[in-house]
Amino acid sequence: MKCVRPVCALAFVVVLVSARPLLAQPTCPCPPPEPPPGNWVGSAGLGFALNRGNTETTNLNVTFDATYDPKTKDLWKVQGLYLRGETDGEVSVDRMFLQGRYERKLTPRSFLFGQVQYLRDEFKEIDYLFATSGGIGYKVIATDTVSVSVDGGAGVSWEKNPGLDVDTSGVFTGGDQFAWKVSPSATITQAFSALWDADDFGDALYTFSAGLSSSVLKQIELKIELLDAYKTRPPNDLVKKNDVAFLTAVVYKF
Repeated sequence: MKCVRPVCALAFVVVLVSARPLLAQPTCPCPPPEPPPGNWVGSAGLGFALNRGNTETTNLNVTFDATYDPKTKDLWKVQGLYLRGETDGEVSVDRMFLQGRYERKLTPRSFLFGQVQYLRDEFKEIDYLFATSGGIGYKVIATDTVSVSVDGGAGVSWEKNPGLDVDTSGVFTGGDQFAWKVSPSATITQAFSALWDADDFGDALYTFSAGLSSSVLKQIELKIELLDAYKTRPPNDLVKKNDVAFLTAVVYKF
């Protein structure tokens, strides 16, 4: 049976028009690409403790750190800590620490660094201690699970104590940083730093920290940390050399 030409032509056009939307659709639709992540990453933590009864104590700690890594040879880091405590209405802890640091990669493991540090501690009778230094560091271990680095350098410090003139002196610095990712949700950290008077190594400030953080949500962590600050020669005999603080905080990662 033969098809009449006009009818066959009309049928062909109908089939072609109907098929065009199907041919235009991709066989595998793909979602739009996600925007690239920001180069700044870090965290901010807040801890608060309150006790009322025979004694009244209030303790607050605020921490933050951020790193800028453009995936080149340059690396920028900033960090800060503020501690405030009151016992029976009297201030018992008042300390602030800030640090900015720049690192320049020399090899996959070695780097140069420059940093500035600021410390104010009422109960160590430090109105301010400002130090700037530079030096060289080395990554002893650098894996996705464990990282260990050490560094050393030299610089200048300015320290002001109540009732005394500003003490300006050359300094030597040294320190280490350790991080161990125990599991996908838990990390152990440790850090140590030393600031020695270049004219008298017996005059030094040592700081030590050790902590454990555990993820509870994608961007939320719980963290416990031990901080120890030891000054070998306080401004006077009434000031204790050692201060130890135990912190708990909720940390938001960004």
